[in-house]
Amino acid sequence: MHIWQLQEAEAKAKVTQLMNEAKLEPQIISRHGVREAVMISIEKFEELLKPHNDIVSFFRKSPLYKSELNLTRDKSLSRDIEL
Repeated sequence: MHIWQLQEAEAKAKVTQLMNEAKLEPQIISRHGVREAVMISIEKFEELLKPHNDIVSFFRKSPLYKSELNLTRDKSLSRDIEL
């Protein structure tokens, strides 16, 4: 990942290069040696904006997906307990 100095990024040619590089991988922009911003491709940005709260997809990505789990339960209404 390339780190850009703000004074470099201000020139038009450098901004074009910065944008081209951002299509390949995120580019860090620093000012006075301090990291302040990241430029990413529009595709990556749109991917970050997508909601990731689909419960079905969450469970399908689980390492337990399609495993042989026994999920049966006792369906009786009551049980004996000692008091």
